[in-house]
Amino acid sequence: MVDKLNINQWAEEDRPREKMMALGPQALSDAELLAILIGSGNTKESAVDLMKRVLADCNNNLNTLGKMTIHDLMQYNGIGEAKAITILAACELGKRRQMEKPEERPDLGTATKIYNHMHPVLQDCDVEEFWVLLMNQNHRLIKQQRISHGGITETAVDIRIIMREAVLANATILAVCHNHPSGNLRPSPYDNELTRQIQKACQLMRIHFMDHVIVTDGAYFSYNEAGHI
Repeated sequence: MVDKLNINQWAEEDRPREKMMALGPQALSDAELLAILIGSGNTKESAVDLMKRVLADCNNNLNTLGKMTIHDLMQYNGIGEAKAITILAACELGKRRQMEKPEERPDLGTATKIYNHMHPVLQDCDVEEFWVLLMNQNHRLIKQQRISHGGITETAVDIRIIMREAVLANATILAVCHNHPSGNLRPSPYDNELTRQIQKACQLMRIHFMDHVIVTDGAYFSYNEAGHI
């Protein structure tokens, strides 16, 4: 009789965690996803086989699984209290997600919208902060990230970090923003050179560089509106 393989003895592409890393969660069956949650099975079944059996008893319906009690789940060899609680917690999260409305991403399609979005973030800063705003093709914000936090008159910015964040977020449009604590809206020579370098990097990466907005408490300067981009 051939001994049963544990999950860590399977081919790497068949292990649930590795499969999820390589192919994403959509590639996994319900049993494989649940196996990741419980971590291990019993002496006769892998975590995947155990969860296949549990799901079969629920007619392979996750709604039915969610109606089970902790006591019901603990009747299966290999599922203790902690694993039962984990399974039902995941079912509850799925139910709550269904009840949530999709998050509305801000539209940052103009310099004014960028200013209105970032002014509350920057209005009380007594040093310069430099932020990147990463957007999809509809100018909807995917992610905003502070790149640097520095001095009163300027802050050092690594363009490689900006581009890395854009690529990781799959952004197609990029804008940057920083504040002038002095209240002076005039761009500095450093601001101009940095804008030029970011524009060049975006062209190389085929990302649309929309704007560089300088924020003060009550006003802004837009490189795009000034015709400098």
